[in-house]
Amino acid sequence: MNKARIVELLATEHKIPKIQAEGILNSTLDIMKTAVKKGDVVTLVGFGSFYKARRRARKGRNPQTEKEIKIPAHNVSKFRPGMEFKNRVK
Repeated sequence: MNKARIVELLATEHKIPKIQAEGILNSTLDIMKTAVKKGDVVTLVGFGSFYKARRRARKGRNPQTEKEIKIPAHNVSKFRPGMEFKNRVK
């Protein structure tokens, strides 16, 4: 499922225009991205939590040259599914 399909389903279910449904979805995603970027945990009960984690620096290998390289520390976003979501997917 992609974003366009989600917008279509939102518009149909709530009987609103697709452009309005897309605006609501975009706003929601922007709010979530901003919160996670700041370091907040975004929790959607029953679905899961989005959060920012720090990945430490480490050594890696360039697969073409086999030379060892340093991979710097950086932030990554992570998702932890909630119990209801886990149970539905099984």
